[in-house]
Amino acid sequence: MHSPAADDYLKTVFSHTEWQDVPITPSQLAAKLGVAPSSVTEMVKKLAVAGLVSHVPYGAVRLTARGEQRALQMVRRHRLVETWLVQEFGYAWDEVHDEAEVLEHTISDRLLAGIDARLGFPRFDPHGDAIPDADLVIAREPSVLLAEAPVGHVGRVLRVSDADPELLRALESAGLVVAAEVEVTETGIAIDGAGADLPAGAAAVVWLSTSR
Repeated sequence: MHSPAADDYLKTVFSHTEWQDVPITPSQLAAKLGVAPSSVTEMVKKLAVAGLVSHVPYGAVRLTARGEQRALQMVRRHRLVETWLVQEFGYAWDEVHDEAEVLEHTISDRLLAGIDARLGFPRFDPHGDAIPDADLVIAREPSVLLAEAPVGHVGRVLRVSDADPELLRALESAGLVVAAEVEVTETGIAIDGAGADLPAGAAAVVWLSTSR
């Protein structure tokens, strides 16, 4: 089961539950990957036989311990490549996802280690997602989704979902970027002490720290 397609499945299953606890369903997996439900059924069966996922018919798909390790390897590759493209080649944070999707499958382990060292062993990618280290250990701060943060909450932006490049551009224009300090107010939010208007959908893709 060493194939780019299998790796994409495992990475998608991992990413789905990285910031929330509800496991992914086959229909959600099909939607995220842009493939037919029948293709998901076939691949999930193969991954289960290989011991990489656990699954019952019509039920959620979960990673096994082996599957999680494999997924973390791909997550590490993807996020290091994104960081590399931003820091070394001047890509914007809304431009790197698709490039990384291709490069993560092609670079060697030696080059990946060189990129990591060149960047100073970064802990987070441009969107605030934690980068697993060489031992595949991943560390995150406690966080709260902006949509669920109470009025008066103050925290740093820890992570912004990269699923929608257009929304990323709008958030950057509004000043809502990783490490910005956000206060939830009665009427909306303040960013670094100044009131801000957020684009539609922003509160569902931004995670804040639970302390300053």
